[in-house]
Amino acid sequence: MTALGIHGRDIAELLAPQAARRQPLPGFDDDYADIVDYIVRCTHRIWEAKDVGLIATHYAPDIVIHTMAGPITGMAGVIANTARTLSAFPDRTLMAEAVVWADVGDGGYLSSHRITSLATNSGASEFGAETGRRVGFTTIADCLCRANLIVEEWLVRDNSAIAIALGIAPRAVAVAQAARDPGDPAPWRAAAMAAIASAEPTPFPRGALPPAGDAAAFAAALFDAVINHRRFGVVRDAYSPAVRWSGPGGRRLFGWGEVTGWFTALIGSFGDLVVRVDHVAAVGDEIAVRWTATGHHDGPALYGVPSGRAVYLLGVTHWRLFAGQIVEETTVFDEIALLRQIEGGR
Repeated sequence: MTALGIHGRDIAELLAPQAARRQPLPGFDDDYADIVDYIVRCTHRIWEAKDVGLIATHYAPDIVIHTMAGPITGMAGVIANTARTLSAFPDRTLMAEAVVWADVGDGGYLSSHRITSLATNSGASEFGAETGRRVGFTTIADCLCRANLIVEEWLVRDNSAIAIALGIAPRAVAVAQAARDPGDPAPWRAAAMAAIASAEPTPFPRGALPPAGDAAAFAAALFDAVINHRRFGVVRDAYSPAVRWSGPGGRRLFGWGEVTGWFTALIGSFGDLVVRVDHVAAVGDEIAVRWTATGHHDGPALYGVPSGRAVYLLGVTHWRLFAGQIVEETTVFDEIALLRQIEGGR
């Protein structure tokens, strides 16, 4: 057997103790039946049951969590950050919307876990003083898991949606953060941007997209055609005419025209933007794509007066497909971390 998915399952079923193991999970705790069960239930235990100390048995001591604001290193840092978040949003609930996973061999799995969170801001946070306001936001965590431990993670959270819900302008948060940063890009970010920019350019794509059933080829070709080669018309080939799109800042779009408008606005903000697909996972009708991009803020489309500064993006996109076309997309990246770079911060 293989891992059970999320859709169509009641939350009580997802969180209940499972029956016999459905996947090989060497070194994982005996009560986990498959990788989806591991991700959903350990997340619930840590965040909603407030068993933060369980991080010590589920995260590697030397873990690196990659974010757009910079890496978080070490399990102790994960515990501290989790406690800080819970002090600001103590009633946070996390609804698992999808876990799209890939078997990476040697008993390891890469999971892409999409979560919608609801919480009340009851304490000071990275956004400022307590507001008492209710927020909702999307997070996607890509986790490399081996022997019951998350050994590496790529974390994207819709921080601009949180700021807006708190009644705070995302740029104001970014300006305050940038003011505390040194002027030069952090070495890790400079290296990441250089690696993306130095990749060999791909030939101009002339043919049809690969079928969506070949998820890795489909994702690579779509990102390359639309972003790297500005073939915005490919949106009509890949997406349903009635596609529903969710993006950073709580944006909601519908249909070919609005989705195409998002891509043109992105390039209208970063005219030399180059994207690289870093990982693809697919289960059933769902595809998860982790990507990175770099370019210069040379246009006013999305983020104000051009600064000319180089920026780095880390994003994750989830697609749901029907009859070979994308009918739902959720794309998440940290717009506050992006604005922080535009304002001259790290």
